[in-house]
Amino acid sequence: MAVIEALGLRKEFTVRRKTGRVRRETHVVAAVDGIDLAVERGELLGYLGPNGAGKSTTLKMLTGVLMPTAGSLSVCGLTPVPQRRRLARRIGVVFGQRSALQWDLPLRESFELLRHVYRVESRSHSAALNRCRSLLDLDSFMDTPVRQLSLGQRMRGELTAALLHGPEILFLDEPTIGLDVLSKQAVRQFLAELGAAGDTTIVLTTHDLADIERLCRRIVVIDHGHVVHDGTLTELHARYNSRRRVTVDFAEPVEPGGWATLPGVTLEQADGARVVFGLESTAEVGDLLAQMVAVGTLRDVTIAEPEIEDVISRLYTAQMLTRR
Repeated sequence: MAVIEALGLRKEFTVRRKTGRVRRETHVVAAVDGIDLAVERGELLGYLGPNGAGKSTTLKMLTGVLMPTAGSLSVCGLTPVPQRRRLARRIGVVFGQRSALQWDLPLRESFELLRHVYRVESRSHSAALNRCRSLLDLDSFMDTPVRQLSLGQRMRGELTAALLHGPEILFLDEPTIGLDVLSKQAVRQFLAELGAAGDTTIVLTTHDLADIERLCRRIVVIDHGHVVHDGTLTELHARYNSRRRVTVDFAEPVEPGGWATLPGVTLEQADGARVVFGLESTAEVGDLLAQMVAVGTLRDVTIAEPEIEDVISRLYTAQMLTRR
């Protein structure tokens, strides 16, 4: 069952541009231009796009902050703007620099205040908080005022605050931006476990593509307000013919070309005892290695998956060329 359904979703803004010393012209700009999107219960969706693509505008419409100009939209069976108060009880939001925590209160008291704001029963609140305390390791700073927390600690607090009322959907905008390596790892592990449980639908926007690679089975990429990819990362790699690289180190130098050509496999480098192949998505590493074993004694094999940054960059470049 879809918890988010958007059909022909569009958001326009009126922009006035200076055309002379005093003269101005009015232009209508579509930040989101006809997006169709359905998100199933329990999905962990990566929502990607370059700056200005319409990601934040989409999220603001989904959460009831902005009214769509056109199209239909349903979130948790509700229409976001007219039913914003009811929707707020069923979603959790972590947006950039906007904080749900009270700056001068200890973290523990911020959580207690949110319990009253959302009118959460004490037992349910305690169960949710205990789970987050364990998974996000909050205990060491529960009594620290929010203003004294590090960025990583505050982000873990923000995630907890967004989940204490048991939301059906969690919207996250750049949850790991600016975090150190350990804090990123803690947040990613928490989101992975939350997503694996299947109780909470997660919509994640980020420029940190490592978040997407580690967390999201499905990604939606938008550019200039349009969806340009909706599917798995594997499908995106196949669409742009991304290649894995297999480096084979033999115990002794081998003669290049002493093996049959395999479909989807290209010889990229042959240097004595080291041979490097490029594999298309259709090629099997096992078939290549079986062939290499017949050529000589293997000392080491390294398989490098295609970089997600590379394929996303190629997607954006292709869209730019299409618009010209």
